[in-house]
Amino acid sequence: MSIISKSAIATGDGKFIIDQVTLGDPLENEVLVKIKAAGICHTDYDSLSWGKPVLMGHEGAGIVTKVGSAVKNFTKGDQVILNWATPCMSCFQCQEGNQHICENNSPVVAGGNGYTPGHAHLEGTLWQGKPIERSFNLGTLSEYALVKESALVKVEHDNLNFSAASIISCGVMTGYGSVVNAAKLKAGSSVVVLGCGGVGLNVINACAISGAASILAVDVNPNKLELAKQFGATDVMLADKSDMGLSQLAIKVKLLFDGRGADYAFECTAIPSLGAAPLAMIRNAGTAVQVSGIEEKITIDMRLFEWDKIYINPLYGKCRPQIDFPKLMGLYKKGDLKLDQMITREYPLENLQQALDDMLQGKNAKGVIVFN
Repeated sequence: MSIISKSAIATGDGKFIIDQVTLGDPLENEVLVKIKAAGICHTDYDSLSWGKPVLMGHEGAGIVTKVGSAVKNFTKGDQVILNWATPCMSCFQCQEGNQHICENNSPVVAGGNGYTPGHAHLEGTLWQGKPIERSFNLGTLSEYALVKESALVKVEHDNLNFSAASIISCGVMTGYGSVVNAAKLKAGSSVVVLGCGGVGLNVINACAISGAASILAVDVNPNKLELAKQFGATDVMLADKSDMGLSQLAIKVKLLFDGRGADYAFECTAIPSLGAAPLAMIRNAGTAVQVSGIEEKITIDMRLFEWDKIYINPLYGKCRPQIDFPKLMGLYKKGDLKLDQMITREYPLENLQQALDDMLQGKNAKGVIVFN
């Protein structure tokens, strides 16, 4: 039995419309989810220009409404977080424990943001009578989403704040995982975080949770620096846009950390010219982490690697959804993970344009679309 769902459709030419899609019943290993909340991030804006129609949205939380005949781990009424890195658990990388870069199902690694086996059957979602792809295998900017069972993590939480749960599955996981899973930050360490948007704030929060002794937040926006203090920053520095590569600021950063630099530096700006900046701010044998996912050619002075410095570029915080999401919800319940504080504003789907504009103008730490 089909369901009509109000959804955000990227038309492929830089625009989107709010329209109806028709969702069919789930196949054997698929699940139909009623979306309660969907986070907004820059990837959603990018999806407007992918050159094809796409059902938007890749962060979300909701309630299971139907399950396929072979689904064993979910039943109607379950609260779930949707996860775009749908592991197959059988490829080389999944067997290595790298579920976030699954060679078969990942929309980034295997599909270039297109169709992969991690995507529920295409004919299950129709727009204007034709199958339409779902962004990052999910399509959460919609009243309902048809997804693979592997895209879901169950949430055992009374009176769940679905808005808070919805943002775990991208920016929160990316920031937290980059600190804990990828950098394996040691308690008592010194840290620099470049960029205090949604991902940067989660990096700061994760560093604080991990016991970092000093956390320096850097941004060009004074308001974001004030916000960074609320998430655990012990020091802040206002950057100057004219400081190319933040080379002048790097001198100040090293002086702050005994003249040698910090133990760790995390780049969270997505500005290509700052891709090498964290290398200039860490000590010899320190670790630089490129969190924001820069995918352009940049020129790096190899002297920045002197000496014994490590530079890593993790995807999605090396997410293992069934392991990491429950940990994050546990930290949220405890009050350590600041999800509620992360959400600046909630919007109805009809105000998606306003949500995107606010994000691009830097007004929000995180905006969330909520559904009735």
